[in-house]
Amino acid sequence: MLITVNAQPTLWETLLPEMCLGLPAELEAVDRLLDDPRFFAPYRRHFHPIFGRPSIPIETYLRLMFLKFRYKLGFEPLCREVADSISWQRFCRIPLGVAVPHPTTLMKITTRCGTQAIAELNQALLAKALEAKVLKTNRLRADSTVIEANVAYPSDSGLLAKGVAKMSKLAKRLQQMGFASRTKTIDHTRSVQRRARSINANLARRSDDRLVEVRRINTELVAIGRRVANDADKVARNTRRKLAHAVPGRAGALVRELAHTALATRKIAEQCAERIAGHTPAGSERIVSLHDPDARPIVKGRLGKPVEFGYKAQLVDNEDGVILDHNVEIGNPKDAPMLEPAVARIAARVGRAPRAITADRGYGEAGVEEALRVLGVRYVVLPKKGKPNAARRAVENRRAFKKMVRWRTGCEGRISCAKRDFGLARTRLDGIEGARTWCGHGVFVHNLVKISGLLAT
Repeated sequence: MLITVNAQPTLWETLLPEMCLGLPAELEAVDRLLDDPRFFAPYRRHFHPIFGRPSIPIETYLRLMFLKFRYKLGFEPLCREVADSISWQRFCRIPLGVAVPHPTTLMKITTRCGTQAIAELNQALLAKALEAKVLKTNRLRADSTVIEANVAYPSDSGLLAKGVAKMSKLAKRLQQMGFASRTKTIDHTRSVQRRARSINANLARRSDDRLVEVRRINTELVAIGRRVANDADKVARNTRRKLAHAVPGRAGALVRELAHTALATRKIAEQCAERIAGHTPAGSERIVSLHDPDARPIVKGRLGKPVEFGYKAQLVDNEDGVILDHNVEIGNPKDAPMLEPAVARIAARVGRAPRAITADRGYGEAGVEEALRVLGVRYVVLPKKGKPNAARRAVENRRAFKKMVRWRTGCEGRISCAKRDFGLARTRLDGIEGARTWCGHGVFVHNLVKISGLLAT
């Protein structure tokens, strides 16, 4: 059952001195902006209006998520800090004497409502800014970046060792619960971990045969991984046979996780064998994590991080720094095809196409400029890829063109700010849906700060 607002303030709040009743300027501005019933609508479809366990008030949830992304707090530290601060409790509309929501409650609402709710929240916020006439759409700029997944730097040998250890642990837990007790399994955890550690030791050697030794160890890891994956499939199959006549419960979740881990480990073994044979696996299909199967290696040309592991995101902002559109994709798709759909979404939201748009050279492909002009964009400033001819050089040497290109570089600062201050540097939710949900909340909080500041001036 959906609860939108909290109960009336308690008697304790009438006893507080006046100095304790105020809020910091930013929180006060955001509080006024969030005090709008339209922000409750995205959550109505996820809760029954009458039946079911009452949810926490949505006004409290939205303000808690603002504090989480604004100050980059985990769910548990967030609840501790709110419980310890009178001003934060008042901002979150939690009456004094009432317990702060449990961290798992916030996690469940975030994952349950997912991308659909946060996308509608962002649309409602932009619509409110448009009604207040503080949303400028004359000039837009776009750029792409990488949202890192919550994974350590991956190697095929390390992933194989983790996969074997996880499958052995899950199979043992099922057998301890009385399932597949006669299926023979061998725990190779210590063996694969010893081999994975020895790879680094061999790479540090200066002898010429070190690479031969590393290939031999990787070959052994591939063989062990395939063998343990086959044993895991047998345990899962025999467990499902017994569960056919019983309530799945916890065992059903374990057997699904075991089957998923076996499939992922088998794919990792294949890509490791392909690398041993001297071929480089395709980055669009390479698995870099057992718990986040959608993360991919992405090369963006950064000196400090030549290869990043996660998802590709595109941000489109205006001259006030408000992010009007964002999207998160699997792998490393080309920049150019993502621009025209983004401009179309913005035109549908605000009712008109932007007057001018600019982006870097990665968007300068044939057909992009024509597609944007069809949408109604008058000035398209996209440096073309490759060596320009004389006519194109004359266009790109114009003063207005260069001015827009220089203004475009501010999008890099916007991305840096969103990553540094609003949590877009690394997603803490797994999978493409988790990454889109996480980035949507970060963009929502970023725009709350920007739009509340514009409304206050």
